[in-house]
Amino acid sequence: MKQLSNFVQIWPPLVATAIALGSWEFLLWITQPDGFVLPPPTEIAAAVGENFATITTATRVTGFIIVTGLVAGVLLGITAALLVTTFRTANETITPLAVAINAIPIVALAPIFNFWFGLLSPRSNQAVVVALVFFPIVINTARGLTEVEPSQIELMESYGVRKWRIIREVRIPNAMPFFFTALKLATSLAVIAAIVAEYFGGRQDALGNIITSSAGLTRYADAWAAVLAGSLLGIVLYGVAVLAERVTMPWYFLARRS
Repeated sequence: MKQLSNFVQIWPPLVATAIALGSWEFLLWITQPDGFVLPPPTEIAAAVGENFATITTATRVTGFIIVTGLVAGVLLGITAALLVTTFRTANETITPLAVAINAIPIVALAPIFNFWFGLLSPRSNQAVVVALVFFPIVINTARGLTEVEPSQIELMESYGVRKWRIIREVRIPNAMPFFFTALKLATSLAVIAAIVAEYFGGRQDALGNIITSSAGLTRYADAWAAVLAGSLLGIVLYGVAVLAERVTMPWYFLARRS
């Protein structure tokens, strides 16, 4: 029964993907536009096969930037959220800073970090990822830490429980659904940030450089093959976040089903 339920959940997106790819292939086969920059799926698949080693290396290079930047951004975001909800001074300092950083576009951040850390240093692109991941983690986690039922806090305080124990046993469990919502959003932002940052600097064998160089030489199938690799990276990271959510919060999903 459980396997049947899982199949029922999986097949709609699979069917929708198959229909979209089939329509895409059929439309281009019928119209056959000259100089069209979006090649059919069969050409992209062929480009993946022809450049498999190059794309694999690029995915590993960019994946390292994505994962390390994502982990650093998440840890900094959690720390900032705890400080913001605990200390008024931290709230008045960190929150405006997080908003200001989030308002800066990637195309402005990447050249600045390249100047600071070096054009070929991975730290510059990692810093871009951290900057984009930091804001949603801080805002959502802080919201979860503060939106607690007052009666729960009053009950704990009536027993003389210390502030940090209240945070650990009441506020953090309440914040976990908010945190994982932000984490799933951050996985996509990390992929976007890393690839866009690679347009401005970093290793030449990364996904961002392959996309720009291939598009510049009108090898659009090769460029879309690299885009596909980046998309798969994002899907894998999103899946890891969903799995971590279910493993960490089984009580939350049991409560939703009841």
